Amino acid sequence: MRALPILRTLLTAAAALACGLAAARRPVGIAFYDIDRLYDTLPSLFYHDDDYTPDGRYGWNTERYRRKIRHTAAVIDSMALPIVALWGVENEAVVRDLAAACRGDYSYLHRTLNSLDGMDFALLYYGDMFYPERVEEGRRYLYVEGLLERDTVGLVLCAEERMAGWVVRDLRRERPHVRLVVLGRSATLDPAAWGLCDAQARAARAGRGTIRSRGRWSMRDRILVDTAFRVCGGDVYMRRYLVDQKSGNPLTTYSGGVYRGGYGYSLPVYAYFE
Repeated sequence: MRALPILRTLLTAAAALACGLAAARRPVGIAFYDIDRLYDTLPSLFYHDDDYTPDGRYGWNTERYRRKIRHTAAVIDSMALPIVALWGVENEAVVRDLAAACRGDYSYLHRTLNSLDGMDFALLYYGDMFYPERVEEGRRYLYVEGLLERDTVGLVLCAEERMAGWVVRDLRRERPHVRLVVLGRSATLDPAAWGLCDAQARAARAGRGTIRSRGRWSMRDRILVDTAFRVCGGDVYMRRYLVDQKSGNPLTTYSGGVYRGGYGYSLPVYAYFE
């Protein structure tokens, strides 16, 4: 792969040490990133995106769109992980532009959810590691099942807390042989009850989070990993350039309707497992 080979090697080695691995299987890194409404500039006929057009309330134009693409791709490349689940893309054209802007050699998968705001999920992945075989989309969730090295893994991407519980319950009954990884909003789901481990539990206890309100961090997005795997580590992907140094809040694209040119209101989360 041509995707930041030195950084990928260092991150993988660090995760392997955390797992106590010397000559065993390499750990797999995965991330979830709410990229905060990545719209194109064209008005849609099927859902409400008027604010994100050149004549709309936010003055969303080609220059701002390209800047958002560059910023998002830079974060994805800096994480240097083989699988990145995204929430908040408008359509396949946006995902294609984003994948092309990444230095990592990502394949991508996108499905239209037919939501009122036009927001969809996407999955960026290295095609030599993950092989999607089954895809199911629903209300604020996307399920992607495939081969991850030698395991059959089901990725459950959720943007609504209640959906996580319903989808996991059904999958445990219908697909008991599949190892699940739940990414996104899942606060109402008890991980232990469904054979899952919360990779962000330690970070949450330490006061870290993905969004910030009234001076406090909250862990809205998490990665829950099947206990059939061993979690090597997980945290919020916090970097100085993602945070406003004056307020301590994530550096947003818009704030109070004013264009700030930042990355988004939410920070990514990541996990390593083997």
